Amino acid sequence: MRKFIVNVNGASYEVEVEEITGAASAPAPVRASAVQPAPAAAPAAPAPSAASGGKQTSVDAPMPGNILDVRVKAGDVVKAGDVLLILEAMKMENEIMAPVAGTVSAVNVTKGASVNSGDVLCVIG
Repeated sequence: MRKFIVNVNGASYEVEVEEITGAASAPAPVRASAVQPAPAAAPAAPAPSAASGGKQTSVDAPMPGNILDVRVKAGDVVKAGDVLLILEAMKMENEIMAPVAGTVSAVNVTKGASVNSGDVLCVIG
């Protein structure tokens, strides 16, 4: 477990996050305790889900938005944590990172494309 202090609208929250290594799995439970009274924090984005069939992992859009940049192509070798693409949502740029190490087998989006929450952006296999 790693602990972080997150500030939201002037209120501080102490958050514990479980770090998961290896293959993609179900999202870890998140426990948050308020250091100062304030409104509840927004829920965390869902973790990428494993694609059916073998060791392929799909990287899904955590929220609707527009693709600003695609930094990988099919055949690229990536490490866990490498930035795959940039997703703009609500005027914020979000780095979509590789959940696992492997070779990119498919990139399903292009720069400028609009995506919905849950759309498969790319596949690592």
